[in-house]
Amino acid sequence: MTQLDVRPRAADTVSGPPEDGVRGKGLGKGSVGLLGSAVIGISTVAPVYCLTSTLGSTAGEVGVQMPAVFLAGFLPMLLVAFAYRELNKAMPDCGTSFTWTVKAFGPRVGWMCGWGLVIATIIVLSNLAGVATSYFWLLAGEITGNPAIAALDDDQLVHIATCLSLIAVATAISYRGMTATKGIQYTLVGLQLVVLAVFVAMAFQKASAGTFDTGLDFSWQWMNPFAVGSMASFTAGLSLSIFMYWGWDACLATNEETTGSAKTPGRASLIAMTVLVGSYLATGIVAQMAVGSGDKGFGLGNPETSGNVFAALAGPVMGPGLGVLLFIAVLASATASLQTTFIPVARTVLAMATYEALPPSYAKVHPKFKTPGRATVMAGAATGTFYTVMTLISENVLTDTIFALGLMICFYYSLTAFACAWYFRAELRRSARDLLFKGVFPVAGGLLLATVFCKTLIDMWNPTYGSGSTVFGVGSVFVIGVGLLLLGLVIMAATERRSPAFFRGRVLTRATPALVVND
Repeated sequence: MTQLDVRPRAADTVSGPPEDGVRGKGLGKGSVGLLGSAVIGISTVAPVYCLTSTLGSTAGEVGVQMPAVFLAGFLPMLLVAFAYRELNKAMPDCGTSFTWTVKAFGPRVGWMCGWGLVIATIIVLSNLAGVATSYFWLLAGEITGNPAIAALDDDQLVHIATCLSLIAVATAISYRGMTATKGIQYTLVGLQLVVLAVFVAMAFQKASAGTFDTGLDFSWQWMNPFAVGSMASFTAGLSLSIFMYWGWDACLATNEETTGSAKTPGRASLIAMTVLVGSYLATGIVAQMAVGSGDKGFGLGNPETSGNVFAALAGPVMGPGLGVLLFIAVLASATASLQTTFIPVARTVLAMATYEALPPSYAKVHPKFKTPGRATVMAGAATGTFYTVMTLISENVLTDTIFALGLMICFYYSLTAFACAWYFRAELRRSARDLLFKGVFPVAGGLLLATVFCKTLIDMWNPTYGSGSTVFGVGSVFVIGVGLLLLGLVIMAATERRSPAFFRGRVLTRATPALVVND
């Protein structure tokens, strides 16, 4: 037997003695309940931030069919959520997509799935930090009534310094554990949902009074996705809608720290999805009734305001006094999501390191806070570096990187959905429930997201996609998106040379037992 076969593995050393014969990773067990898990999922998605940044863009693509597209984007996410729920019941592991796809398809496919999640999260974290920074200075200008203070965001050095400070604070809070994270999240999520409800109520009042000339009467035709003018417009709107739901799976990343780890995270994800789709539909429908979806005046599709709808509608809809609350809600939304989005990336890296798919140093858990400390700090450092470099290179590059995000999301979600059907393939004939929830629904969700992935890949080739920048005549969004996936292959090859046991199927296999948590 070779030395490689007998050396201690990270999975055997990270947590000490096994529990019920199964090795844990040392995370703080029982620190999150059903409500806390659902709040983390909602917070990671950042509904108010998503609405202000994509409500107008979606209306610009599909017009009054915006509510229908919100529902269409919800469908594949719901189907994939069933896959996550079933996989979590069988294997409550904080590595989620990485661990499950390794067990279903082998180490290399699983590693790339984990890479897709990690790189997508780094991109989102950098974007959230940038948005939070902009709203911080915008809010400061509104409160002081001094436009010069708001204009500080235009100073690149000030912007970057503020952004790095917010990333550092979010990293520190996440580093201190789920208890600290959960307490702050209750406040921030509650604030943004209450303010959003006030906005919806006041927008409905304005719509009923006919305050704005561009307002529309409600029509059930708005809920018909087949009424969208073209397939290209529908696909573009669908991509935006899918992005608006991304992040709900953070509920599953805390499964090893959740009370009732086999069932609670899956239930929490469905609760989060229900809150999100309800919030999006209510806000989209009422906003469309109040100001319409056109490209003039306060219309949602006006290109001058579509990138930040709430900044344009806060005063007209809620008045100058209450309008400030909407700015606070967007800042709270971005800040809350910035903090919780560290959860899935840090725990995915922890799992990958525990199973020797990454260097073992990232498998260390803080003895006091019971968090993947080094993985959390790495995620924060990577986010800060990524945002700083992209900002200094070009605003166009940063914008195109965000556009490439949809590719990563569809990539790892679809792989996870297919992994569910393949992993449970021997059980699909046991009952109608198993066939639907472990087979039909996951495959349908995976196919929908895979279709969006392929269509987006084709569209990205066109230089007009994103900022309009090109690299040797090819759209820079395509170069960035495909380049990041290829970078994953390079890193995977380098990792395999240093730690071949994982890639030879010696560490994590279908037979590796799931984590057992004593609730």
